[in-house]
Amino acid sequence: MVRRPVAWIVALVLFAEALGVLAVNWFLGVVVDRQDMSLAGLDPDMMSVSSKIGGVVFGLYFALCGLVSLLVALRDRAPAGLGRVLLISAAVVHALLGAFAWGLIGWTAFLLMVVVLALIVLLLMTYDGRPEKPVDPAGPADSGTPPPLSPPAAPTAP
Repeated sequence: MVRRPVAWIVALVLFAEALGVLAVNWFLGVVVDRQDMSLAGLDPDMMSVSSKIGGVVFGLYFALCGLVSLLVALRDRAPAGLGRVLLISAAVVHALLGAFAWGLIGWTAFLLMVVVLALIVLLLMTYDGRPEKPVDPAGPADSGTPPPLSPPAAPTAP
């Protein structure tokens, strides 16, 4: 009952996060490029390009994780194989980002990372152990088929 809405929410959050990471890193690359200052002798152009490349790579990573979550929501099936690995790795990344955010940014960023982590873990856990075919709760006796015939009784001696 709660599986599909959680998968939709996770997909939306991960797509938004992909756009946010891409935009922030692109903006940082533009700022470094316009400042034209080096940091410890590093080339400013190289720092600008690497920031933009990092933003694109992590943006695509989060978008791919969002796509996996979207497919889970559309199919209403558990992620398997590479999709499951991607969602688990996204959960680990959010746990690490939350730990760094607590020390560098503050508790609000930490709280945001923990909420996303909880949503991803909830998505993974709600589909965990779910049978692929629905089981008939009434059992075979109430399924409309006649019960199996019992073997004939052995004749008794007079």
